[in-house]
Amino acid sequence: MAQKTLKNLIHPVILCGGGGTRLWPRSRRSCPKPFLPLLGEQTLFQQTLARASDGAVFAAPIVVAGGDHVSLIEQQAEGLDAGHLIVEPCARNTAPAIALAAARLDRDAVMLVCPSDHFIADTRAFVEAAKAAAMLARADWLVSLAITPDRPEVGYGYIKRGEALESGYRVEQFVEKPVLERALEFLTDGSHSWNGGIFAFRAGALLDELAKHRPQMAQLVKDAVAKGRLDGMAFHPDAAAFAAIDGESIDYAVMEHTSRAAMVPASMGWSDIGNWASLHDALARDAQGNHAPEGSELVDCTDTLVVSDGPRVSALGLKGVCIVIDGGEVLVTSRDAAPHVGKLSGAKNQ
Repeated sequence: MAQKTLKNLIHPVILCGGGGTRLWPRSRRSCPKPFLPLLGEQTLFQQTLARASDGAVFAAPIVVAGGDHVSLIEQQAEGLDAGHLIVEPCARNTAPAIALAAARLDRDAVMLVCPSDHFIADTRAFVEAAKAAAMLARADWLVSLAITPDRPEVGYGYIKRGEALESGYRVEQFVEKPVLERALEFLTDGSHSWNGGIFAFRAGALLDELAKHRPQMAQLVKDAVAKGRLDGMAFHPDAAAFAAIDGESIDYAVMEHTSRAAMVPASMGWSDIGNWASLHDALARDAQGNHAPEGSELVDCTDTLVVSDGPRVSALGLKGVCIVIDGGEVLVTSRDAAPHVGKLSGAKNQ
């Protein structure tokens, strides 16, 4: 049964998950980065919920997660409404996960899809961008909150701005992760933004577009919800129907095919905290660009990160290095190599 629509409110849909490899050894499969207090006392998941907690703007959140993380969500999310935790029977990427939430909402409800593991420094800017995106979504645009770039990043996809709309812009083009030379051009021309994975849709419009471009996925999601069951605060889609879905991201399944793609540029201190170097960038640093726990000793070091769950760290003459000690594991990596931590056997076999 669809959830009751609260007129003019935005329905946050929080996507949880992850294999816990990119921030290994601090992050593990049993407790990936959304559920860790990496920036402040709250976890990234709790910060995501808090950003969308203004009852004048947002309805009660819906959380979509795998079964392995239900206990963490129950511990960290107080007072979720019954049925507002959707437990995926298996991982099938973002398009099916988002469609599950859409199918549980009234067709006229406006969804704001938020990854649970991102950091946003400016909550006010986030809320204002969400309102602008919701305005477009109510007119049946499928909207990306497009992050204003501050560097020539080659690790993100980009969105090219098109003609102006009432509270945003039409998307002219989605661009795959570029080489450095092209990323520099994007930064200079000012018409490209990062694709941050935050979206606003009217639930019915999204389901219609999914049926148009991925009809089999749309039907299987519909079947999974129709045959699903409610157990306490958790809704469990039918496992057989959901497992039959070919997993795909919302970008590939819908956004790159629809003629109704729009964007709202947002400058809100965003980071996906995708590796130790990006976490370092989001943390407070001293004049030499270092971040380390109290008691550490860094001599002649620059741009160095130290994270330790106990042992004191001393370092000399390092530049652009990340040192992480957690749970008996020690990781030492250059900032440049930090995106590849997941290749280590310790991260794979945790």
